[in-house]
Amino acid sequence: MARYVYDFHEGGRDMAGLLGGKGSNLAEMTRLGLPVPPGFTITTEACRAFLDTGGEPAGMAREVSAHLADVESAAGRRLGQPGDPLLLSVRSGARFSMPGMMETILDIGLNDESVLGLAKVSGSERFAWDSYRRLVQMFGSTVMGVGSSHFERALALLKEACGAPDDVHLGADDLARLVETYKDIIRTETGESFPQSPAEQLRRAVLAVFESWNGERARLYRRREHIADDLGTAVNVQRMVFGNLGSDSGSGVAFTRDPATGRPGPYGDYLPDAQGEDVVAGIRNTVPLAELERLDPRAYRELRAHMATLEQHYRDLCDIEFTIERGRLWMLQTRVGKRTAEAAFAIAAELADEGLITPDEGLARVSGEGLARLMFPRFDTSATDVALAHGLPASPGAAVGAAVFDSAEAVRRTAAGEKVVLVRQATTPDDLPGMIAAQAVLTSRGGKTSHAAVVARGMGKVCVCGAEDLSVDLEARRLIAPDGTVVEEGTVLSVDGSAGAVYPGSVPLVASAVMRFLEAGATGDAAGGPAAATETAGKETPGVVDAVARALNRADAVRRLEVRANADTPEDAVRARRFGAQGVGLCRTEHMFLGERRKLVEQMILAGTDAQRDRALAALLPLQREDFTGILEAMDGLPVTIRLLDPPLHEFLPDHTELAVRIATAQARGGLPAAHDVELLTAVTRMHEENPMLGLRGVRLGLVVPGLVAMQVRAIGEAVARRLSAGGDPKAEIMVPLVGDVRELRIVREEVRRVLAEVSQASGVRVDCPVGTMIELPRAALTAGRIAEEAEFFSFGTNDLTQTTWGFSRDDVEAEFFSAYLDKGVFPVSPFETLDRDGVGRLVDIAVAEGRATRPGLKIGVCGEHGGDPDSVHFFHTAGLDYVSCSPFRVPVARLEAGRATLEGTDASDSR
Repeated sequence: MARYVYDFHEGGRDMAGLLGGKGSNLAEMTRLGLPVPPGFTITTEACRAFLDTGGEPAGMAREVSAHLADVESAAGRRLGQPGDPLLLSVRSGARFSMPGMMETILDIGLNDESVLGLAKVSGSERFAWDSYRRLVQMFGSTVMGVGSSHFERALALLKEACGAPDDVHLGADDLARLVETYKDIIRTETGESFPQSPAEQLRRAVLAVFESWNGERARLYRRREHIADDLGTAVNVQRMVFGNLGSDSGSGVAFTRDPATGRPGPYGDYLPDAQGEDVVAGIRNTVPLAELERLDPRAYRELRAHMATLEQHYRDLCDIEFTIERGRLWMLQTRVGKRTAEAAFAIAAELADEGLITPDEGLARVSGEGLARLMFPRFDTSATDVALAHGLPASPGAAVGAAVFDSAEAVRRTAAGEKVVLVRQATTPDDLPGMIAAQAVLTSRGGKTSHAAVVARGMGKVCVCGAEDLSVDLEARRLIAPDGTVVEEGTVLSVDGSAGAVYPGSVPLVASAVMRFLEAGATGDAAGGPAAATETAGKETPGVVDAVARALNRADAVRRLEVRANADTPEDAVRARRFGAQGVGLCRTEHMFLGERRKLVEQMILAGTDAQRDRALAALLPLQREDFTGILEAMDGLPVTIRLLDPPLHEFLPDHTELAVRIATAQARGGLPAAHDVELLTAVTRMHEENPMLGLRGVRLGLVVPGLVAMQVRAIGEAVARRLSAGGDPKAEIMVPLVGDVRELRIVREEVRRVLAEVSQASGVRVDCPVGTMIELPRAALTAGRIAEEAEFFSFGTNDLTQTTWGFSRDDVEAEFFSAYLDKGVFPVSPFETLDRDGVGRLVDIAVAEGRATRPGLKIGVCGEHGGDPDSVHFFHTAGLDYVSCSPFRVPVARLEAGRATLEGTDASDSR
C-alpha cells in the first residue's frame, strides 16, 4: 500500500517531488536543527490519488491519525482539547513555488469550547477570539465556499462601528461578536453550520487544499509559469505558533539578500502582534526587518544566525517566513527565493565571488528571459516633473499604462489592445488575472514581501508597493495623490519599479544600462570583459552590468552552439556583430525589394517579353550587389547565409480590390482608366492565390520566373568578388527556400554553379559559395537524406515548418483561436514562440539524422525566430545543430542560453 504521510524529520530537500517544496524544506530545516514547529506532510501522491478518484485515498486517514498522535505527544496536548488546545495549520506546498495560489487554513482545532480554554491558558481573551475569527473566515471561504467578500464586509462594518482604524484595535468582545456574525454568514450561504469537531475540521481542510490545486487562479498561474498540471500539491500539517500574542510577538518574511537588486544583507518585513498572513496580505503596513533588532534584539540575532546557516546550506538567496511567539523564534518556511532578473545576475556573480558556487553554477542560475528583461528601456527621469507619489521599489523596470482598479477591467482593456496599470490597495490571489494582464502593479499598502511584490517579482512585472500617500478609492475607481491630484480610471500613469516612483502621463524612455553595454559591443574578453562593462554602464547599476558581462563571457566559453543573427541590411549586420553574433544565419532578400525598388519588381512581374524582364532584372542587379557587399563587409570573416527571394509575388502588387475600385471609379466618371492600372489588375487577377503561403514562392518562384535566380546569384557572386579584391574575407552562403524535393534543389544548384563560374571568369577571382536549403516543409524533413545529396548545409525555417506541420497560418489562427487553445491547455505555450518538440521537433530530429547519414559533417542551423527562444535553444543544442540564428536583439539571449544548454544535466544545472 502506498505511503502518504511523512514526519518532518523523515524527509529532506531532495524529496521535493513527493513532499512539495515547502514540505521538503521544512524537513531540511528540521534536519539542520532549526526551531521548526513539529508537523508532518501529506504527499503529492495523495493529492493525485484524490484528484483522480474524487475521494480520500485508502489508508490516508489512518496515517494522518498516527502522525497527529506523535505531534500531540510531543506537545503534551491534544488537537482541540477544551482546556489547553493544540491547534494546527494546514498549508499547501507544491513542487514549485506558487505563492498565494492555493489554500491555507490556520488555527484548526478551535471551537466554541476550546476558544475559552485558549483564552485562559494564553492569558488573552482578545488573542483567542482573534484566532477563532481567523479560522472561521478561512475555513468558511476555503473549505465551505463562502465568498470572502462577505467576511470582509462584516469586518469593515464592525471596524466602522467601533471607530477602529484596523483589526488590531478591535477588542475581545468585538471579535467574539464577529465570530458569531461569521458563523451566521456561513449558515446563510451554505445551509450548514461551521463544524465544531476538530477532527472534521482537519479532514476537510486537507481535502480543500487538495482541491485548490485545480482552482482557477492556481491553473492560471501554472499556465503562466509553465508548471505541469499533473504534479499535485502536498499538504503540510503543523503545530500552530502565534505571532498575535502581543507586543513581544509578531511575524515576518526575511530574505538573505535583497530579491529586487541582489544586494547582500538581511532584507524583509516584520509586523508586531500579527500572524503571517497579515504580513503578505498588506492589511497593515509592516516595518523593515532591521527594526526587529530594536524590538527584540535576541530574536533578531538568532534569526540572523539561522539566515546565515540557510544561505550557506542552500548556497543561494533564501526566502524565510518566521514567527516570534512571546520572544521565542520559530522558523515556518524557507525556499530558494524568487528574484528579479537584476537580482538573479547580481546574486549569481556575488555567490561565485564568495566561493559558494562555481562560475558554471552561476551561469545555470540566470536565464535568457531575465537578460531580455534587463535589456528593456528605463525611464528618463531627467525629463519628468515631480513624482505623483513614492512607494517601495518592489520589482524593477519601467511601465506605462492606463490606471485600472480591478482585475476584470485590466483583463478587458488588455484584450482590447490597451496597456494598463493595475492599482489596488493591496492585491490578493484573486487579482492574478489582472496582474498577468497589466504592465505594472501599484498598491497603496503592503511591503516588499507582500503578495503583490512577491508575485510581481516572480512574473517579472514592474511593481511599486506601499505607496501610503495615495488614497485608492476602489468604489469611485480613482486615486488621490498627496497634492490633491485626482487620477480617474483610464488616466495614463508611468510606474518606475526601480525607484519606487509613480508619475502622471507617459514618461520618455532611454536605453537600460545593460542595453548600452551591449550596444557598445563590449562582449567577451576582447572587449575588456567585466571591467569594460562597468565602465560602459557609467554610474547606473554597474553591478548588474558587470554580472551580465561575466555571465555572457562564461556562456561564450562553454557553449557549443554558434549564434548568428537574422539581418537584412548592413546596419542590422553591424548591430548584430556588436551583440556578439558569429555571422548572419538569414539574410532575407525580399526585404531588399521594398520602397522604390518595388516598381522594378512590378516591372519584372508584368513583363510580357523576355527582353522586358531582362531589363527589370538588370536594373535590380546593381542594387542587390550593393546590399550584399555592405552585409559581407559588416560580417567580414563570418558566414552570411543569403536566402533567395521568398515572398508570394502578390505582396509586390497593389491590392486587387483597391485596383478594381480605382478602375470602376474612372469608368463611372465617363473617363478611361489608366492603362497601367488595367495592366496591373490583369496581373493581380492572374496571380491571385487562395492561400499565398502555400503558393508560388520560394524555389518554385525561382523555377518559374526566368532569370530571377541568376540575377540574385550574380549579385552575390559579384559582391563576393568585390570584397575579395578589396582584401576582405567574405563567406557568403546561398540558401534555397521552400524546397520539397531534391530535384528542385538540383536544378537551382546547377544554375548557381553556372553563374558563379561566369562571375569567376569575368572578375578573375575564384568565387565559390556553398549552396544549401531551408528545411521548412514536412516533406523536406522526411526526405532530408535525399536532399542532403545536393545541399551543403541545412537551415530550419521553423516559422513555416510550424505552420505547415500544424496546418494553419500564424496570422489567421492567432487572431481566431489561439487564446482559446491556450486557455484549454491544448497549447501550454504558443508553438510559434517555443518550438513544438513533439511534432516540429520530431521532424527536426529526423532531418538531422538522415541529412548527416548522407553527408557526414553536414552544417545545420535554424533561422526561425525560435532560434532566440530560450527553451527552443536548449532543444536545438540537444538535437545536435551547429548554430541558431535570431533577430539581432535576441543574440545576447541566445548566447546565454546556448551556454546554459551545454550545462544542462550537469551538477551545475542541478545546484538549486
